[in-house]
Amino acid sequence: MTARQVVFFTGCLVLMGAGWGATQPLTKISVSTGYGHFGLVFWQLALGTALMGVICLLRGLPLPLHGRALRLYVILAMIGTILPNSISYQAAVHLPSGIMSLLLSMIPMFAFVIALGLGNDSFQWRRVAGLGIGLVGVLIIILPAVDLGQAVPVFWAAAYLVTAVFYAFEGNYIARWGTEGLGPFQVMLGASLVGMIGIAPVTVISGQFIRPDLPLPLPQIALVAGSVIHVFVYATYVWLAGRAGAVFTVQVSYMVTAFGLLWAWLILGEAYAPTLWVALAAIFTGMYLVQPRPRLAADGAMGETAS
Repeated sequence: MTARQVVFFTGCLVLMGAGWGATQPLTKISVSTGYGHFGLVFWQLALGTALMGVICLLRGLPLPLHGRALRLYVILAMIGTILPNSISYQAAVHLPSGIMSLLLSMIPMFAFVIALGLGNDSFQWRRVAGLGIGLVGVLIIILPAVDLGQAVPVFWAAAYLVTAVFYAFEGNYIARWGTEGLGPFQVMLGASLVGMIGIAPVTVISGQFIRPDLPLPLPQIALVAGSVIHVFVYATYVWLAGRAGAVFTVQVSYMVTAFGLLWAWLILGEAYAPTLWVALAAIFTGMYLVQPRPRLAADGAMGETAS
């Protein structure tokens, strides 16, 4: 990359991190008035379907509905949205926004463990060390004896880590079994549409359907904003990965965590004890060590393109 490209692409990383980092405090606001998790997930999927539908329409991308594609949509809807987001919306009631951002940064470390189990990756001591250091950061967060300046319920912190496991498994599922030749926007549209249809009956039967009010109250505005931000940042992520490479683009993880803490402070007024920065340093070190080297990432990207 030229110096101009590096500056431009780095600016894209910063904007993506700022966007994705804002979704955690927006989630906190969304759950602030007692909306049920099924209702929140339904509207997140509905908004994602609408926005991805527009993107696919503008790009002239059809939505395949053959058996293999439908199976892919169902699996990704479950492990990528319905299950993890149902947990995260419940956990968000109890956890500080900044803590959620820190815990989600474990995704690449969990992804490495799952990749080893599925045979998607090879054993490397450097990355195992990164996993261990990252887990030290998590222990600093969840151990009751550690004062972070915010209450961190151990049960909900552990539950929220499960969402990171789901997201890590989603990436490995795609790496191992592919996307049936579909592009990322088609996959996201199909998974959002199938997920929305699947969760709609549960939302109504459970009494958690959220009726939009006009003008929209703050929690509903936060839900819409978070969903819109996610779609546009995801589209930017796909675009940037294709131009700057996987290794460069994955560094957005650092930005997401840092901005998640910043937005939690600015929007929600969250403040933390110095111990939290020790946990942050450990997790960032773990993320750095677990990341694949450029050559390995390039090989993996070539393999994924071939599939």
